[in-house]
Amino acid sequence: MSQNEEVRFLPYEQAVKLVAAIQEEEDVDRPDHRVLTVYNHDDREICWFDFDEVMQAVAPVEKSREKEEVSEYILHHLPDWALDI
Repeated sequence: MSQNEEVRFLPYEQAVKLVAAIQEEEDVDRPDHRVLTVYNHDDREICWFDFDEVMQAVAPVEKSREKEEVSEYILHHLPDWALDI
């Protein structure tokens, strides 16, 4: 993607239908770093988000609501190119 291209996000309703799971995983390229990997209903990886960046974006949040807030953030920020996966 060039610098001038703006990331477009899927509408929330479309993202909800596409996403089957969001898993916290180890970053294979950076030890001691976590990512949130997004999977579709075919168990295929759609994209990933930096764990620390997402947590910073949703903070502060009560621990009991953390998973829900993270999921909502990701569903509102799923790139439109995820449909091409």
